[in-house]
Amino acid sequence: MTEQDRGKTLTDRMSNVERDQSFPDSVPRDAATLMLIDRSGPEPKVLLGRRHASHKFMPGKFVFPGGRIEAQDGKMQAASELDPRTEAKLALRPRDETVPPPRAFALAAIRETFEETGLLLGVKSATAPAVPHAEWEGFATASVMPDLAHIHFVARAVTPPRRPKRFDTRFFTADATAVADKIEGVVGPDSELVELVWIPIVEATRLDMPTITGVVLEELDARVKAGMGHDLPVPYYFMVDGQFRRETL
Repeated sequence: MTEQDRGKTLTDRMSNVERDQSFPDSVPRDAATLMLIDRSGPEPKVLLGRRHASHKFMPGKFVFPGGRIEAQDGKMQAASELDPRTEAKLALRPRDETVPPPRAFALAAIRETFEETGLLLGVKSATAPAVPHAEWEGFATASVMPDLAHIHFVARAVTPPRRPKRFDTRFFTADATAVADKIEGVVGPDSELVELVWIPIVEATRLDMPTITGVVLEELDARVKAGMGHDLPVPYYFMVDGQFRRETL
């Protein structure tokens, strides 16, 4: 299958999903998601979490950790910065002048991963890093400084118009070796994520998950097979006139 055919298959899948688009339209919120990948074995495995069944938004679905960008995320200290090629792709196609700086997206993905899984991505530091707001306190306590150089930008997707919640999400990946520390007790029956699973990418696509999660898993699989270079094109999904389009950044 050619790359063009693969892209059409994925956009057709997203376009053909039945969805209620009768809600008042809204501006998408900037968000970031992180796909941790373990390539130490014969098959690459990804980390997915199952959302609590009582949540109004995607109850019981398997998802990657992630969430909205906080205003101060871009000010968090880091042991290294994004690869210039990744930074350049993140800066493309800004929705408006209020879009956060590129590093803020990667940092938000790291912060959200910690908040939802207890995993701290980065490197151990001799001193506690200064934090821009309370949500980063766990990194200061553990003396872990985020490390952005090994963060890969895999995909971008915008929720269709007239949905109850809309996000303009940047999907990142990092190797499992980037986990510098872990806080226990974050995942459980009363948490946002009730369980975490490490699962081969092919098997993961069979789980109960949002359509975009499955699509981005396939993009991740293609990226792994292509060598995971920072210079690889990044697919960008968005809807126009009821149909999804896929362009590359």
